[in-house]
Amino acid sequence: MRESLQRYTWHEAGIYRHFRETICLPFLTARRSSQRSSLLLLFFLLLFFSGAFLATRLLDSTLLTSIAGNPTPNTILTTTTTHVYPSEIPKKPLPKIQIPLNCTSGNLTRTCPANYYPKNFFHSQDDRDRPPPATCPDYFRWIHEDLRLWKKTGITRDMVQRAQKTANFRLVIVDGRAYMERYARAFQTRDVFTVWGILQLLRRYPGKIPDLDLMFDCVDWPVVKAVDYSGPNATAPPPLFRYCGDDATLDIVFPDWSFWGWAEINIKPWEGLLEELKEGNKRKRWMEREAYAYWKGNPVVAATRVDLLKCNVSDKQDWGARLYNQDWIKETREGYKQSDLASQCMHRYKIYIEGSAWSVSEKYILACNSLTLLVKPHYYDFFTRSLMPVHHYWPIREDDKCRSIKFAVEWGNSHKQKAQEIGKAASDFIQEDLKMDYVYDYMFHLLSEYAKLMRYKPTIPKRAIEICSEKLACPAIGSQKKFMMESMVKGPTDVRPCNMPTPYDALALHTLVKRKANSISQVELWEKRYWENQTKHN
Repeated sequence: MRESLQRYTWHEAGIYRHFRETICLPFLTARRSSQRSSLLLLFFLLLFFSGAFLATRLLDSTLLTSIAGNPTPNTILTTTTTHVYPSEIPKKPLPKIQIPLNCTSGNLTRTCPANYYPKNFFHSQDDRDRPPPATCPDYFRWIHEDLRLWKKTGITRDMVQRAQKTANFRLVIVDGRAYMERYARAFQTRDVFTVWGILQLLRRYPGKIPDLDLMFDCVDWPVVKAVDYSGPNATAPPPLFRYCGDDATLDIVFPDWSFWGWAEINIKPWEGLLEELKEGNKRKRWMEREAYAYWKGNPVVAATRVDLLKCNVSDKQDWGARLYNQDWIKETREGYKQSDLASQCMHRYKIYIEGSAWSVSEKYILACNSLTLLVKPHYYDFFTRSLMPVHHYWPIREDDKCRSIKFAVEWGNSHKQKAQEIGKAASDFIQEDLKMDYVYDYMFHLLSEYAKLMRYKPTIPKRAIEICSEKLACPAIGSQKKFMMESMVKGPTDVRPCNMPTPYDALALHTLVKRKANSISQVELWEKRYWENQTKHN
């Protein structure tokens, strides 16, 4: 077997035979030394060129193999190639632009800088490089509902001017700059901090707020009655902005002044206060909290609050409520030691009840991780229409408060896990969906959608003055100055506004309203049965 293999390998292979007959035999059979020398030289030349040719072929093969991404052969020649693939070119961080507040002595004349807002801060290439923005929280869908009446008619100059009747001020934005005409002073500094909030929006999204013209009423109660603008011959209603609305009115709801601070009663700006409330929730776990319903406020502003005080604990009756009168005059005198909101998350249940209209206290109560006992409301603000009974809060009857509160506390103490879940759902909603970023985005989308409806080009009123952060903050003093500095937007954000959700269709809106009503009816049925059983056993 071995001999046959050798015979095939050496004697029968064509390469060997050719080598033997053309090179070896002539060399061996040459008789003269000169012939042998010539043949020897020829042999070495052939050997040299053959080796060079073979080495070149192997080198080319190795390089081609490496470039193709295949493994390099281990025979004859081995090379090591390092591949550098640019997986992703690092993006240059976007510049952080700050808009300085010029409060030098030379600017105490309250003038606005000529080049106040940067132009074209967002570039198209920057926008393509950014991740897509998130969808806005669900309550943004109510923007479409609040503006629906003007979808067909648009908003004319006459409509806006008719809203002046009760407005505190007129605000016009032209080329990204704000102008204000004041008609009447608002209560305390409501108008000042409302305008301050809009100016911060212009600093956050410079050049992105379209030209617009609006009227703003800082009084609590909505006044544009739907019944006055219904029927076949009815005129379009005047678009009037304010802090709250109800089912019988058409006022356009807007975030209230307290998001930037309420200087008169030392309520801090929302961004910092929200973080304090989050930390305050950690001081006592829900199970360690007082197993009662807590409320502290000013009862004299509304009859319904005076009625609530009847539910306080007494020698004869304990309705499960602990109610306290908030004396703001005394608090102011004593330095607000008893009104720290972050220190009032010590009870399992907290009561929300409206004042003369809606109350700014609702967001602070919902943020507490306590189960919110919400006395039937008549008004809504910009975010509360998305709150769901028995998911975010527990509904309380307005016409039978004490018994309703008693049942809610008894139910919660008997269903601790579920009660905690409802409280946490509300707190999570406030922390995640009502953070300041979304407040600004709500303002951005509301004003943008409003501007789309305008049927005329806004112009600066003759009596209007330009306003900017300097005009409000530079001359301010005390808590007003402090809160403005704390809430001031330092410069443009590098994040785009959230994406607006689609409007409700008729069926979805009807389903939402019905679902809320059914949940409230279910609680009232449980409550009725509870008191029927109490009567039987007594």
